[in-house]
Amino acid sequence: MPGRQVKVVAPLSFNFARIPAVYFGAGVFNTLPKLLCRFGKTVLIVTGGASFKKTGRLDTLLGALRQEGIKCYGYQIPGEPSPEMVDDAVSGFGESGIEAVVGIGGGSVIDGAKAISAMLPTGGSVLNYLEGVGDPAAHSGVKIPFAAVPTTSGTGSEATKNAVLSRVGDDGFKKSLRHDNFVPDIALIDPDLTLTSPPEVAAACAMDALTQLLESYVSVKASPMTDSLAIGALALAIENMEASVSGDIQARAAMAYAAMISGMTLANAGLGVVHGLASSVGARFDIPHGVLCGTMVGAATRANLKAAGAEAVQKYAAVGALITGEQDINSALVALTDKLDGWIESLKIPRLSAFGIRREDLRQLAAATSNKESHVRLSKDEIEAALSERL
Repeated sequence: MPGRQVKVVAPLSFNFARIPAVYFGAGVFNTLPKLLCRFGKTVLIVTGGASFKKTGRLDTLLGALRQEGIKCYGYQIPGEPSPEMVDDAVSGFGESGIEAVVGIGGGSVIDGAKAISAMLPTGGSVLNYLEGVGDPAAHSGVKIPFAAVPTTSGTGSEATKNAVLSRVGDDGFKKSLRHDNFVPDIALIDPDLTLTSPPEVAAACAMDALTQLLESYVSVKASPMTDSLAIGALALAIENMEASVSGDIQARAAMAYAAMISGMTLANAGLGVVHGLASSVGARFDIPHGVLCGTMVGAATRANLKAAGAEAVQKYAAVGALITGEQDINSALVALTDKLDGWIESLKIPRLSAFGIRREDLRQLAAATSNKESHVRLSKDEIEAALSERL
């Protein structure tokens, strides 16, 4: 007897937030100076550590900006951005007449630069406006025009309205500064910029993008619009995962697109328990966001499937069908979980213990984890069991 067949029906009532002006393609980075001219003649460029400068592209950009008569300031965000970094930049450049902010780097850089652009007109500490820390509604939404230029393909922050800021430690947190107006004015995605990402970074970022697409696709807030975007980007991510990590330029372009789309879908449909773990675990331990998502997506998907309703199972099966090419639900679900586990192994995504996480930490981490937008509300015991799989 043939198994059940994959069939997905989405609700027909939804909202969809605005997106940036998107400039996508190899070489579009060279258009950035002309694009920035529309905003003014004084620009703050936010980068990460030294990696982008070492490519020579920063010097080239600065020269091109000078030719356009644009005055440049620079600020670095090494690692994940903290409220203190944002406050330091706002204090340092508040009187410099900044007319545009550019974030060039991974998701951490773009989040930090996004928060700086949001806080420059307001002043004061960003802590006053963080979700769960201050009063998000108190921010007017006024920001300095912001251009996001990702050099990795993971968080999709170039297409979202929130900036994630962290303070790591026993009393740490990962919280968002969020407003509809904080969506970047420009998202400039040049796949050539991702070619300098080493394999381990590319792997973690690619698994982050895949997780965001999968979680937003099965979210209780998903819509026909987010579904159509997510399933198309999932097909690209699945097809190009290994090749993108090895550095193939066409595969890197596909993953850059998938990451951008993941930002749009997460902004409109929300995420699930993996990103709930990214907040609770990332607040306590210094673990890269993409690594945490990549290491947990297999275990979390299996936990979700054990308790998922029929609609969610159909959606997971639709993703699995992209792998098998078959429409049998059971075969598709097995293909999906097997593929996730295979990637975690072949891409050498580290286990949680590599970052100092111990078995005795798991219950507290599970208790601090939210999965409010997930189609399945996993119990704390189920979350702890999923964490234990990846210890």
